[in-house]
Amino acid sequence: MNVCAITGSDGVLGKRIRKTLPFKFYNFKKNITNKKEVEKWVNAKNFDLVIHLAAIVPTNLVNKNFENAKKVNVKGTEYLLKALLKKKKKPKWFFLASTSHVYGLTSRFKKISEKSKAKPSTKYGHSKKMAEKKVIKNLKKSKINFCIGRIFSFTDKNQKDPFVIPSLNKKIKNGNKKLNMENLNHYRDFLSTADICKAIKILYKKKATGIFNIGSGKKFLLKNIAELIAKKYNKKINFKKNKKLSYLISDNKKITKLGWKPKKFVNNLKYFY
Repeated sequence: MNVCAITGSDGVLGKRIRKTLPFKFYNFKKNITNKKEVEKWVNAKNFDLVIHLAAIVPTNLVNKNFENAKKVNVKGTEYLLKALLKKKKKPKWFFLASTSHVYGLTSRFKKISEKSKAKPSTKYGHSKKMAEKKVIKNLKKSKINFCIGRIFSFTDKNQKDPFVIPSLNKKIKNGNKKLNMENLNHYRDFLSTADICKAIKILYKKKATGIFNIGSGKKFLLKNIAELIAKKYNKKINFKKNKKLSYLISDNKKITKLGWKPKKFVNNLKYFY
């Protein structure tokens, strides 16, 4: 069984990965911004691959303290890469969990491919784009093959506020019988954590390198998701005038050619929890 060194293993996605992927996991439990702790962990044991998830993700937390987010998302990634390059027995494959936020939003429906220009519209997107550059710069001439997965929106029954769907659920559940809501005129690409795990499994099996979109390729209007949740709690929503439409939808042809096929979400809440 392959040994996988994993950071961010206690997050929603990390827990799902440890539960479902066929690896023996070597978890990083320390501070990713502490260079010595990272080096000590890397050198304490040999492993076959690395899945790097550790990051500050919620956009409100990134916006609140961008300097700290950069320390975790960018500097922490650099510390990990430098330690791996110094290691005598290097892993054969490195996976960085990046994000669709590196692309930025579009004002009309157009699926975004890996060839699309990266123009982050959020500070979180900027931090992950910087992390991607660190990976490419440090590993492109090394013996460590690397893969960057640009993960689009996802949901999981264990995901909590402030992520989109749990936030909507909390607001609607605790709100009045009739609610006023706004700014939900946005289309997003949702998939499950189970699908992300399958994607990483296939990417490793194929020893894939380079950048891959990990998204369902389907567009979901946040307004419609809110209506589904409201129906569950027998509540009604009055949608105020929304901002202009925005889209962030993946072109996932590159990864589906490897044999990955995400679930097809339908208008049923069980797919969102």
